[in-house]
Amino acid sequence: MDTEHADPRELAALRAAFGFGAAGRPALGWGAVRAFEAKHGVVLPEPYRTFVAEVADGAEAGPPAYGLVGPAEPPRGRAAGRPARELGRPFPLTSAWVWEDDPRPAEEIDPLVDRVLDHGSVVLGTEGCGVHWHLVVTGPHRGHVWSIGGEGAVPFGAEFGSTTAGPGFAGWVAHWAAGRPWFNR
Repeated sequence: MDTEHADPRELAALRAAFGFGAAGRPALGWGAVRAFEAKHGVVLPEPYRTFVAEVADGAEAGPPAYGLVGPAEPPRGRAAGRPARELGRPFPLTSAWVWEDDPRPAEEIDPLVDRVLDHGSVVLGTEGCGVHWHLVVTGPHRGHVWSIGGEGAVPFGAEFGSTTAGPGFAGWVAHWAAGRPWFNR
């Protein structure tokens, strides 16, 4: 997975998967992408970066189930009064964590969960029922996609054992375009 350079074949596959120009929102353009990155202290990982700059700032059709949202959109259903998301702070996880089963007290777990929800990732969209897909933009898992819900967080891709999908945004979209269930082989 190359998070620094866009592969033209991956970009072509992304365009084909979404069927553009039918259901996509206009691309942000490079100026808007650079402004977003400067505001948040991040550089979006490729090929997502080129996708939102040149192809589309989201799409009504999935993935995920309720469509792909742009990098500046807050998660659907985000509770009022939550602190601002801090994309420049590292995403704190490198392996799955089911906080619902964590034996530590809530006052210890809740701040950690807040960091998972708010640090180092852009939200790609929702599957509904509080399950959101995140693209990690800072930290050791930069470029990987994670499923984060009310019970916990799990990385997506073959290297994590939950699927045979390729890594990152391109692998996540290719898996969806092939009609495969998210966490089945």
